[in-house]
Amino acid sequence: MSTVRRTAVLLASASALAALTACGPTGDDAAGGATTPPASPTRTATPPVSPTKAATPTPTPTKPNPKPKPATSTDPDYDVFPCSTFDVKFTASLADPTSSSYLLKVTNKGTKACKVLGHPIVTFGDLDGHATERGKAPAIEAAIRLAPGETAYAGLMGGANDGKGKTVNEIAMTMSTESDLKQTPLKASTPGLYVSPDKNSVTAWMNNAEDALSL
Repeated sequence: MSTVRRTAVLLASASALAALTACGPTGDDAAGGATTPPASPTRTATPPVSPTKAATPTPTPTKPNPKPKPATSTDPDYDVFPCSTFDVKFTASLADPTSSSYLLKVTNKGTKACKVLGHPIVTFGDLDGHATERGKAPAIEAAIRLAPGETAYAGLMGGANDGKGKTVNEIAMTMSTESDLKQTPLKASTPGLYVSPDKNSVTAWMNNAEDALSL
């Protein structure tokens, strides 16, 4: 082969190689193709933060005001009420036939103390009116206090037989209570009691029988 022809072949080979090189993949493509820029990481939307609601304080229950204690009294009898016929049992016994006097007696039959006030109110069977009061009775604050089972006395005088009165065999008695309390009269037998229109009388309640009959 001539020198000219060999040169031409070499040039043709070089041109073909150059063309192949120009059209072939690049080094980057050969390794895996063009490099794709990394995608930006997707940002997750952060939900709006709700404003924190302040906790409502639990109300402290209000304690009711304690009831005021009742005032106490230094008087031991401040809650002792007057005796009525519902609180006592009643008897009458002949003390002096000449003057037709009877001893009246009331005894506290209850469980609480009570006070006997003033004079007993004594009526004579079916006769009108009642025995007049003889002597002065103590004030309410000084009235006799009857504890359960204790007794008070009063003296009833019918009067001597003067021909103007009447004999009665039964009397009825109610207690003075300084109130409008309706009482059931207590009755007692009084055989031969002579009631004189202007001399019959009864004493206030007293602590002992002797004082009740001496007035």
